[in-house]
Amino acid sequence: MPEQFLHGVQVVEILDGQRPIQTVRSSVIGIIGTAPAADVAKFPLNTPIALTGPRAAEGIGATGTLKDGLDAIYDQAGTIVVMIRVEEGADEAATIANVVGDATDFSGVHGFMAASSQVMLSPRIIVAPGFTHQRLNDAANPVVAELKGIAQKLRAVVFVDAPSTTDAAAITAAGEAGSDRIYVCDPFVLAFSTEAGENIAQPSSARFAGVQARVDNELGFWFSLSNKVINGITGIARPIGFNMSDPGTQSNILNAAKVGTIVFKDGFRTWGNRGTGAEPLTAFLCVRRTMDIIEDSIEDAFLWAVDKPFSAQLLLDIEESINSYIRRLTRLGATLGGTVWLDKELNTAATLKAGKLYIDADIEPPAPAEHITIRIHRNDGYYTELLDAIAA
Repeated sequence: MPEQFLHGVQVVEILDGQRPIQTVRSSVIGIIGTAPAADVAKFPLNTPIALTGPRAAEGIGATGTLKDGLDAIYDQAGTIVVMIRVEEGADEAATIANVVGDATDFSGVHGFMAASSQVMLSPRIIVAPGFTHQRLNDAANPVVAELKGIAQKLRAVVFVDAPSTTDAAAITAAGEAGSDRIYVCDPFVLAFSTEAGENIAQPSSARFAGVQARVDNELGFWFSLSNKVINGITGIARPIGFNMSDPGTQSNILNAAKVGTIVFKDGFRTWGNRGTGAEPLTAFLCVRRTMDIIEDSIEDAFLWAVDKPFSAQLLLDIEESINSYIRRLTRLGATLGGTVWLDKELNTAATLKAGKLYIDADIEPPAPAEHITIRIHRNDGYYTELLDAIAA
């Protein structure tokens, strides 16, 4: 406190000590699409709109892709959705161009980058149902390509659709996606349309996103979305063979090629743990997301520390705040353990003098039990027990 003359009593509030770290919202879904009949005053074009539930989408209209996409999400979970409506073009290519948008004016998918300042929310799960399964001019999908960089900046994941035609087409889509933040879904689902009065094929990506949000809300962001029941569907657009113990079954071949699929086992279920990236350390989507959520939570928590003068108390407060947070995550099961330390080789006098501080921490997100082997052994000693029991 500054030196000043005072004849009396002064109470000074000292705010030293660790600060609690709040985990960021992990289940916020970002969806982009078309709705030509929408209320334009309520849902302007290229503007992030926060929806707190299905009733908040009243006025979106029955045409376009957003109505079905929102229904698909809310069939799975009640969650906050950041919605962006784009104009429907003269043809599919023109509409896809509107979805891709432009970074200079935050149009199209780039609107998700502006969501934090416009609606105070950052989507962690992104979908563009109806616009990620096409290959235009025999090339990789442009919406998927554009979302790859946006997902990296937002520390988000993207659920995209394969063409829902053949296994080979799905595997090609996964190879072209090539990011641990992109999860490829195949096939489309069948859902009843009240407008058409029959089952129609719909992209499955929005339902996968909804399942992920439900898992986050009910279990935790570190749980895999695989092997979870999908609500609101009557079937799938093409059959997928499934046998849990057969490496050559269709679902296993797709999973091995980094394609998430849908199987029927006590209901229709998501099946597949992996994104499409090449990095083994973040191959599992739930591991990638756990790292993202923890990193963002820690990053957001230390605004209070920026620009404070270096002191032993400041360093201890930062260190113990992170240690306390990791201990809490360990108790919850979000990490298997972790600790924090200050590396003296990095934090030299010259480094600190330049205003730079390095804090190291280690964590280990739990991998999903993807491959369980149960070994059954023969034991003829039970025949002896049988004979002994008869003799007795």
